[in-house]
Amino acid sequence: MNASLDTKRRYRTIWISDIHLGTRGCKADDLLDFLKSTECETLYLVGDIIDGWRLRRSWYWPQSHNDVVQKLLRKARKGTRVVFVPGNHDEFARDYHGLLFGDIAVATTILHETADGRRLLVLHGDAFDGVVKHARWLAHLGDSAYTMALALNHWLNVARRALGFPYWSLSAYLKHKVKNAVQYIASFEDAMAEEARRHGADGVVCGHIHHAEKREVNGILYCNDGDWVESCTALAEGFDGALEIIRWLEAEGNTCAYSSSRMPGSLRSTASSEPSTP
Repeated sequence: MNASLDTKRRYRTIWISDIHLGTRGCKADDLLDFLKSTECETLYLVGDIIDGWRLRRSWYWPQSHNDVVQKLLRKARKGTRVVFVPGNHDEFARDYHGLLFGDIAVATTILHETADGRRLLVLHGDAFDGVVKHARWLAHLGDSAYTMALALNHWLNVARRALGFPYWSLSAYLKHKVKNAVQYIASFEDAMAEEARRHGADGVVCGHIHHAEKREVNGILYCNDGDWVESCTALAEGFDGALEIIRWLEAEGNTCAYSSSRMPGSLRSTASSEPSTP
């Protein structure tokens, strides 16, 4: 659906990450709905936009993935400041820090100042993942298992839609039910908050772990914009500096993810100020 200028929601800043273009789990159509239905002054692409790991193993690039890239380039050409902060799956782009590609700036990390004067450190976050940093082979193994879970998640939701049930993420449910995963998320949040403090920032915005969150961690604002393979989430800043998590699939009726009409999702915030619990 092409949103008209009158119906678009406008923000000062939007952060999205973990799109994983080049994989079958990428929800490119839903992301296109989101990009067509929103406008912002600055758009941060916080890593794992293109999945180089998967593309090196087998090529998968449907038209919808190309459409996402073209839409991002078009936004940059039309005046949106677009900043690409590479992640581990598109780490090849880290060699181009400080350069422009099609009006998109590349930066390994960057400081963002909100409208109300807060300084936020923006980075993908994989450098603070012990598995990625110290056992790369294990990260690739986990990536393969995760891909299998996403495939099962797709067919499960096809069946749920046929039975009239709303979208539900099996992969996210399994991840958040495993005690070690919950402990990993908490440790990751602590590490990210400490890195923001080291940079003299008031908060941090990251991706990487596919778990959208906005809460205070040890006096530092921790924000994770989530992903576009499981939950289809983004972080947005209003013109007053207020931050919210947008959960795109939580539209009225919860049918957006597999709807043939491709109606855009709800833009209401469902951010929680409370920490996740096992």
